[in-house]
Amino acid sequence: MALGGVRVLDLSRVLAGPWCTQTLADLGADVIKVERPGSGDDTRAWGPPYLKDEQGRDTSEAAYYLGANRNKRSIAIDIACPAGQALIRELAAGVDVLVENFKVGDLARYGLDAQSLRELNPGLIVCSITGFGQTGPYKDRAGYDYAVQGIGGLMSVTGERDDLPGGGPQKVGVAVADLFTGLYATVAILAALRHRDATGQGQVIDMALLDTQLAMLANLGANYLCTGQAPTRMGNAHQNIVPYQAFEASDGHLILAIGNDHQFAKFCAIAGFPAWAQDPRFSTNAQRVRQRELLVPIIAAAIKTRPRDAWLSALEAAKVPCGAINNLAEAFADPQVQARGMARPMPHPLSPGLQLVSSPMNLSATPVSYRRAPPLLGQHTRELLLEAGRTEAEIAALLQTGVIA
Repeated sequence: MALGGVRVLDLSRVLAGPWCTQTLADLGADVIKVERPGSGDDTRAWGPPYLKDEQGRDTSEAAYYLGANRNKRSIAIDIACPAGQALIRELAAGVDVLVENFKVGDLARYGLDAQSLRELNPGLIVCSITGFGQTGPYKDRAGYDYAVQGIGGLMSVTGERDDLPGGGPQKVGVAVADLFTGLYATVAILAALRHRDATGQGQVIDMALLDTQLAMLANLGANYLCTGQAPTRMGNAHQNIVPYQAFEASDGHLILAIGNDHQFAKFCAIAGFPAWAQDPRFSTNAQRVRQRELLVPIIAAAIKTRPRDAWLSALEAAKVPCGAINNLAEAFADPQVQARGMARPMPHPLSPGLQLVSSPMNLSATPVSYRRAPPLLGQHTRELLLEAGRTEAEIAALLQTGVIA
């Protein structure tokens, strides 16, 4: 395993932090998930849907939680009390990485801030994930993906055009600011581990959802910075490429994603209108973007004359980029998805038939390891404290006082 021997203390909850630590765990890191006794990670209750037991009844485990917490061990500690804080310090002294997403300054109240913990463990890498970062006028604000999609401009370029029915701001269907922040945090942690291995010194990583959301705008952010003009919503169309959007066939929808002039010429031939590719108004992508309002309606009219699968068959045979628009049932039933093994059985204590979405990382020498189903709350508390050197009597006392669960 690529990260075998790396230990991670995970003080995060909900999505950005757990997505990061699940990725590290998939690569072999031993991730210790610290949760609040009694309730645990907020997402355990973010249902329905919940995991079903063998009798088809809802369990305590929400699907949301299951999707971001495999390969981890759970320890339930009340960090609001001094004894719980002492346990966190003990654990932090023996790990390589700590990931947390508390509000700025919250952990300092418990003596668990990066500076205090790195005095105990100079090689410790502390990754703090917040909505707006550790600096700036918004640093004390709570940060949520939905709000960040609005503040960071993503909703201004997502959704139907304002001049068409249904136009207006629209969030992305999944929490992309959280997910991208989790992935960027993973990359930063891997870089910090390499630095630590070379120098012996840890460091502090400051990750913000807003920073990440602006960075992930990619070409749209570059478009604005190059022109001073803010891009607008384009629905299913592309800002810089035409035709690159969804079209309606006679019996359903498909995606046409033409990326160059050669592909456009092949599409025109298949559509029965080869002259379009020679028309100076449409012969280059730059011209097609300028003539979008003229070209797209005539392409739409042509595509509506044939069934979806007839188009897809002909376009795929000619290597013109295209695709179906599937729901998730259709996506997971797709033969390519099945061939890639993107649904992974991970037997769970409450449901032996649990399946989770596989990691997309395919490494030839150090493949992803699927070792543990997402843990029950506090499932590994005793195991982890014994590893940390606590005796059975000490653990019993901590259980009796409610410090752990």
